[in-house]
Amino acid sequence: MMDGLEFLFDDEKGEPRVSAHPAALAIERLLESCVMTRGRTGGPGGQHRNKVETQVTLRHEPTGISARAGERRSPEVNRKVAIGRLRLALAVGHREPVPAGEARTALWMSRCKDGRIACNASHADYPAMLSEAMDVLFACGLDMQKAATRLACSGSQLVKLIAKHGPALEVVNRERKERGLRVLRG
Repeated sequence: MMDGLEFLFDDEKGEPRVSAHPAALAIERLLESCVMTRGRTGGPGGQHRNKVETQVTLRHEPTGISARAGERRSPEVNRKVAIGRLRLALAVGHREPVPAGEARTALWMSRCKDGRIACNASHADYPAMLSEAMDVLFACGLDMQKAATRLACSGSQLVKLIAKHGPALEVVNRERKERGLRVLRG
């Protein structure tokens, strides 16, 4: 099964690794470790909004990270939005260990050519790319150049990828400031 988010390669044969980060899991696998609840939301929408439980909240049990969506009248649409938000929240709020040696996954290699990262923030691959970038950056002690070298991209490309999601840039800058490093500009 390959859906663009999860690549299946054999690390023992020297091929690119698969991301272990929950933000990179296929939807079905991610939902297996989540609890979904529905509820009512306030705000505009009239009587329909107040009577029907259209808000969807997803809680990733292993990490305790959750996301919700309730802007739409359809619970199915809200579920899809909540999944996207959960992936981003996991990418920002959960760190996975990075192996010694080759740190890049097959997805990263397919999206990063000649030092340039090609992944729009609205693309389904973005949370997986963001989680990989953040994992490597934190493993490198928030040293942007070391992380960029391990990911075979430029430092500016790495900053641009992270800055596409404001909360990710906020987390990185907060940690950098605590360590006496200069903050990054997006």
